[in-house]
Amino acid sequence: MKRALITGVTGQDGSYLAQFLLSKGYEVHGVKRRSSSFNTERVDPIYADYHESDSRFLLHFGDLSDSGSLWRLLYDVQPEEVYNLAAQSHVRVSFDVPEYTSDITALGALRILEGIRQTGIKTRFYQASSSEMFGSTPPPQSERTVFHPRSPYASAKLFAHSMAVNYRESYGMFAASGILFNHESPRRGETFVTRKITRAVAHIKLGLQEKLYLGNLEARRDWGYAPEYVEAMWLMLQQDAADDFVIGTGEMHSVAEFVDIAFAHAGLDWREFVKIDPRYYRPAEVDLLQADPSKAASVLGWRSRMGFEELVKLMVDADLHDLESMRSGILKRGVVAG
Repeated sequence: MKRALITGVTGQDGSYLAQFLLSKGYEVHGVKRRSSSFNTERVDPIYADYHESDSRFLLHFGDLSDSGSLWRLLYDVQPEEVYNLAAQSHVRVSFDVPEYTSDITALGALRILEGIRQTGIKTRFYQASSSEMFGSTPPPQSERTVFHPRSPYASAKLFAHSMAVNYRESYGMFAASGILFNHESPRRGETFVTRKITRAVAHIKLGLQEKLYLGNLEARRDWGYAPEYVEAMWLMLQQDAADDFVIGTGEMHSVAEFVDIAFAHAGLDWREFVKIDPRYYRPAEVDLLQADPSKAASVLGWRSRMGFEELVKLMVDADLHDLESMRSGILKRGVVAG
């Protein structure tokens, strides 16, 4: 039975990756931060108390700012594969907390790489790099495209990406990086623009919200479906040699297109509800991101399958379903209490 360690396991990608690896017969160890509130909602369906079952999914406390906890986990778990998905990953917020973003997103990756080297464990390392590293470089962007980061988040990701390459070349470590373009799902965090849109559509449709405030509607991104992207992560660690891969759909769509499809799917005209708030603009904008995923197709045999419009509608339907279920449950409890 292969053993994998995932940082950021409670996030969108981490939860999908844990499910995927469990389906492959892995024993999966996830790293979660201590929090005053529960933050395991995305992985609750696959978690079982190890006291009462033979669970292959185990959670451990750790933090990317704490080398000791990371090195201890590496040594105790002895994973064959390590996936570093944890980060302060909100681009706009990174301008407000640049030091914290750098500590977690940049130095966190370095702490894991050095931990692997110092403990001497035999493992394969995956670094979650980002299309944001390309910044203002014109599309389409491939593995050969020059990086020009435009945010503290992108700069931190570029440092982590470069360190993975450096440890691969300096120490012969199997360190692969996936340069993932935007990938979404119903599990996307509510403060990210795609989920902010679909969640607002559901609330407006059910009369629980009046307006949606957004920033730059003209930004264009390459949007794919998150569960497909975690499969690409796994494929990278199954190769004979470590390498870096751009993962995306090869298509580019604007935020305005996303808004239009989302509202139209719910029978609404977005122009009646969407307002622009300049506070949501970034100090340095990234206008165009479009993947050239040809290397992933030829080497990994990976291609995106879900189309853009299908993805938007899937997310709207999920938010509508969740909100309707919640409201129905509240009404039922009210009837019983009455």
